[in-house]
Amino acid sequence: MNFKHIIIGIFIAFNINSCSNDFLDKQPLSEITAETFFNTPSDLQLYTNGFYRMWPSTSIYNGEATTDNIIQTELSDEMRGTRLVPTSGGGWNWQYLRDINFFLQEYEKCDDEEAKAHYGGVARFFRAQFYFDKLQRFGELPWYDQPILADDIEALTKPRDSRRFIVDKILVDLDWAIENLKEEQNTFEVTKYTALALKSRVGLYEGTYNKYRGMDGYEKYLQASIAASQELIHNSPYMIFATGNPHKDYAELFNSHDANGVEVILARTYSEDLNIGHNVNYYTTTSSYGRPGIPKDLVNSYLNADGTRFTDLSGYNQLSFTEEVQNRDPRLAQTIRTPGYTRKGQNTPLAPNLGATVTGYQIIKYVTEPVYDTNGQSITDLPIYRFGEVVLNHAEALAELGRLSQEDLDTSINLLRQRVNMPNLSLDASNNLPDNFMASQYPGVLGVNKGVILEIRRERRIELFMENFRWDDVVRWRAGQTLTQPIRGLYFPGAGSYDLTGDGTLNVVLYEGEKPSDPISGVQYYKLGSDFTLDANGLIDPHPDYNNRTFDENKDYLYPIPRIELQLNPNLEQNPGWK
Repeated sequence: MNFKHIIIGIFIAFNINSCSNDFLDKQPLSEITAETFFNTPSDLQLYTNGFYRMWPSTSIYNGEATTDNIIQTELSDEMRGTRLVPTSGGGWNWQYLRDINFFLQEYEKCDDEEAKAHYGGVARFFRAQFYFDKLQRFGELPWYDQPILADDIEALTKPRDSRRFIVDKILVDLDWAIENLKEEQNTFEVTKYTALALKSRVGLYEGTYNKYRGMDGYEKYLQASIAASQELIHNSPYMIFATGNPHKDYAELFNSHDANGVEVILARTYSEDLNIGHNVNYYTTTSSYGRPGIPKDLVNSYLNADGTRFTDLSGYNQLSFTEEVQNRDPRLAQTIRTPGYTRKGQNTPLAPNLGATVTGYQIIKYVTEPVYDTNGQSITDLPIYRFGEVVLNHAEALAELGRLSQEDLDTSINLLRQRVNMPNLSLDASNNLPDNFMASQYPGVLGVNKGVILEIRRERRIELFMENFRWDDVVRWRAGQTLTQPIRGLYFPGAGSYDLTGDGTLNVVLYEGEKPSDPISGVQYYKLGSDFTLDANGLIDPHPDYNNRTFDENKDYLYPIPRIELQLNPNLEQNPGWK
């Protein structure tokens, strides 16, 4: 049994249901008898392995569908602006924190100093992760660093601490973890490098969140991100995975069954042998499960292969599919089906299946062999932290502080571009002529670094697509109005027959009225106005009833606290606008 299977086995021991893949809330870890536990390194390891349940049980990419990155048959409440205050639930769950604090209260009984240092670091990493996740969702929170007894009314009715207090506590935990965690390359366990990656993420998030809201003191958080990123860039074993094949390397990083430890710092594990899977193949290939697709504005943001802007082309929004995906950033053809696409392990070219995507742009990231197309059977390990994100964080934090140099770009973002043989990003060229298309998406970006910040945001959305960053990026940039822009898909001039593979073979027929009486085998037939709606410009409009969406700048960046929690703790205050 390999190491990956050992880790999965540990997950199973901590309440993973191997049939449904749902984590179960059984007896809390904190009900372990302290008098007989926490005495040996194996006790500390066993207990802290339970913290890994915090990672999503089946996928890390479903959150993309709450934003403008993945469009489905049902538009999310976040995109429609129709979220409501829940009675209970809503993400306001503190069980994991109770378990972590209980461990930190008891673990020092162990006599093994090395084990105490490492597993104490693991616990503090997860407490930082827990609070960061809650901070992103709810903003200010009550800080707890010890278990709460059932009769401790003062603690149970504690008001929310300030945002700055919470972030500073997160960074204290991370610094402790960085100092004490093992300095080793381990794709499935928390190490010093994982803590550095989280610090890089936290510092960038909070620094930009504060900057784009005019709050003082944002600089120190951006500097914290820079310091953590620099340590990973210059003093870690991680690098951008590349074999010299720009048309496959990006795809193979995500559709390999086993996480690639060259770039992936921490991954969520899956295994066919142990019947633990997720649903990405089913999600992206079936016509009965959301029909996810990339929106046209994201496709438009991919540069041409020579580094020029696709949106500078005349009539770029009304090119045929084969024309618009030709000679583009190779990551586009490794993210959606384009001419020449074949499934992993096969050699038959496939056209986009318009029945499986509401926009016509069919997602292929993480997708593997057809044998894993059944729901819940995908076994690709899913990255939670990877070096590619770290270099993006580094460049953005420096740019936001006005300290970015061309050398910084060459040791960060340009490593990503070199993987796919794209021209390097130039600091001077970007700032001398900012992209109007990107500026229309992010009008809040101003100043001398406007052009390069826009390019970094382009790069981030493309490189990190489907890795669950988009909502948090929109929030921290205060760019909520981006989510209200029109949602569109493939261009079709109207009813007719279309070749989406560029090989002269008919793939799709769009018709009005009755379906043709002599359909051709293997050809997709769709009725206009029923299966697909085209707007006045011939673009697929997957949600014609939601073309006037709103985003409330005063409330929609945070989620509401459930009603029952406000009743249980009268000192909690509801987030602005949600009363």
